[in-house]
Amino acid sequence: MSQISAKDVKDLRDTTGVGMMECKKALEETGGDMQKAIEYLRKKGAAMAAKRADREASEGAVCILLGDDQKTGVILELNCETDFVARGEVFTGFANELAALALANSCESKEQLLAIRLGEAYGGESVEVALKSMTGKLGEKLELKRMAMLSAGDGVLESYIHPGSQLGALIALTTDKPEVAKALAKDLAMQVAASAPIVTDRSLVPAEFVEKEKEIYRQQALAQGKKEEFVDKIVMGRLDKYYQEVVLTEQTFIKDQNVRVSGVLDDFRKKNQAQAVVKAFVRYQLGA
Repeated sequence: MSQISAKDVKDLRDTTGVGMMECKKALEETGGDMQKAIEYLRKKGAAMAAKRADREASEGAVCILLGDDQKTGVILELNCETDFVARGEVFTGFANELAALALANSCESKEQLLAIRLGEAYGGESVEVALKSMTGKLGEKLELKRMAMLSAGDGVLESYIHPGSQLGALIALTTDKPEVAKALAKDLAMQVAASAPIVTDRSLVPAEFVEKEKEIYRQQALAQGKKEEFVDKIVMGRLDKYYQEVVLTEQTFIKDQNVRVSGVLDDFRKKNQAQAVVKAFVRYQLGA
């Protein structure tokens, strides 16, 4: 067996990020061949990923990246097992690399991103394979839980990441004055993150959600001894409150409790003689 030098071990560690003892063993197993040792560690990483497949990856980070023109953006959630790993440079760097890759390749789904190949820094592997290799490198299960891409077209796109990177939102506004609307879009991205709406307009609330809520309110009213003839009115009143919770434009504005988001949009339109309509938004909260 050829002698394994400390420099070779260090070079392998610098290349792969794997621990010194594992690098030494890989070089010994492959007769000191650097490329074979890298392949050995990758295979070992994949094996470790399989071994840890049943572990729960409940920590991690939400990552957002906007294009240079701020017209297109990507939001994704990458999970790991511990907060310690989630806060590390290797994990956060990998999450940012995935977001950049998704943006560069206009990926519209997690499945599309998993099939894209990373650069030489990650061995040219597909994202799906690289996740397994990173599991070997970090010693924890990694999982790309979800991702989405938003495009603002001729409008404006903004984002908000809450400190700690466990909550984030992307929002696209349709507007004819995108430069003027940036501050508004930023406020609304914060609104989405803080207040967790599910749609932009009450007409978009899924019918099954509405029926479920109505039935709950009906049973509550009857259990409280309300007369049958008053129950429907009570249900509709409570349903209005439900809409104020889940519909973005009907929520109380986080910066002014006396105004609804619809009022903020109206004020912007009048003040700036501009269009301003929420086109779409995406909100990710770690583990939710």
